Amino acid sequence: MTAPVSSTTTNAAANNTINSGLASIANNYQTFLSLLTTQLANQDPLSPMDTTQFTSQLTQMTGVEQQLLTNQLLQQLVNQSQTSNGIENAVGLIGKTVTVDGSSATLSGGTATWNFNLPSTPSSLTLSVVDSSHNVVWTGAVQPNGSGAQSFTWDGKNQSGQQVADGGTYTLTIAAKDASGQTITPNTSLQGSATAVQQVGGQTMVTVGGAQVPLSSIVGVSS
Repeated sequence: MTAPVSSTTTNAAANNTINSGLASIANNYQTFLSLLTTQLANQDPLSPMDTTQFTSQLTQMTGVEQQLLTNQLLQQLVNQSQTSNGIENAVGLIGKTVTVDGSSATLSGGTATWNFNLPSTPSSLTLSVVDSSHNVVWTGAVQPNGSGAQSFTWDGKNQSGQQVADGGTYTLTIAAKDASGQTITPNTSLQGSATAVQQVGGQTMVTVGGAQVPLSSIVGVSS
């Protein structure tokens, strides 16, 4: 799936451009002042240079510098506006069931549920639940249920049948093959209740089932 271009990435690029422009104009400004000082110090007293041109150039340089500073201020205002709008849009999700594109889920109430989509009908389907340390907690063959949207709910028990404590984040891996033995690549997602919204590193994050996910990764909402 093609990764979306976030406003954070766009704003960072704009800020880099502005900062680069400010640094460049500052260097040119200092160079111009040095040249002007040298020229004035070494001018012929009997034939002084016209200072009007230098004044005009100074004014132009100052105008460009002020424009860059203005652009920087405007970019900051845009960033603040986008951040505010992101939170405002996400707040409406609190209390609703959302579907998030991803393969991770938090074990809560003794269960964790993943949604996935199979583009074609598999002849064999094996699911594995992996913890945050990349250890396989549970694995097993599942009866294929055709193609399309499907779901899997893990009962929170490991391979030995012992109940795993709530709170951990787990990843579902899917191994599916068709009748000819070709691998089928599924699309995975997780579903849960949105309970909180906050800004993390300039990105709007939504807490779903105890896990923080980017607002941009939410692909479905239901009441």
